[in-house]
Amino acid sequence: MPKTRRNYLAQLPDADHFRSLEWIESANASVLAIGKDYAAGLRIPPHSHSRTQLWWARCGVVLVHTPRGRWMIPPGHALLIPAGTDHSAEMVSDVRMHSIYISAAASRAARPLVVEITALVGSLIDALVCARDEASSEQREQLIMDLLLAEIPRLSERPLGLPFPQNQRLASLCRQFLKAPSATATIDQWADRMRISRRSFTRLFRRETGISFVTWRQQACIFGSLPRLADGESITTVALDAGYENVAAFTTMFRRMLGAPPSLYLRDQSG
Repeated sequence: MPKTRRNYLAQLPDADHFRSLEWIESANASVLAIGKDYAAGLRIPPHSHSRTQLWWARCGVVLVHTPRGRWMIPPGHALLIPAGTDHSAEMVSDVRMHSIYISAAASRAARPLVVEITALVGSLIDALVCARDEASSEQREQLIMDLLLAEIPRLSERPLGLPFPQNQRLASLCRQFLKAPSATATIDQWADRMRISRRSFTRLFRRETGISFVTWRQQACIFGSLPRLADGESITTVALDAGYENVAAFTTMFRRMLGAPPSLYLRDQSG
């Protein structure tokens, strides 16, 4: 029996999506590989898997929601979703997704995290998704799977996860901010809008998100810029709209978070 399964599905209604989930849960293979194409704007309803999922945005940008956070998957990156994690997704642009499903025991991930896909891991995933001749490739596929499982823990995490508070008033401010991110937003402004002291606000924010307001604001600004850059908007327009004084300041923060300036980052990931 082949060790992997492949399933090519185009943009599908919910019924087909849940049939795919049933297949994932019932399959006996140790590693499952799936390729799907999604149209911009398509939403995947909340669900979970008994396996850990590595969801690679082969092309396009995906936004994944969980009860406590949102994760952006830009081109060249993947979201590692631990087994049993409830999540839903929204396609920010047209997306080609390649996913790998592995046993929970094979992954040490305790929380969702965005990782950068290396050329090696990308090639291994492509090989599993695109393999056709099951009868003659079983041994090769097993070798690919073994190497893939060894490489996944070595992938570099990228700070594209955005923790979201449960406090409703604070969550409302966070949602509003994501619609129009601004690098100049201050603690005092948010504290005033919540009608609490600066000290109370900083304590509340860290308790609800696990990070400081400044760190969250920086991540949210980059988080919000990715879909616009992916849509082809100029770096200058995106940077100025986000409240940065100049492109250089925006580029510095982008490089700090993603390891490359926006121009090179987007060009590299589209190749």
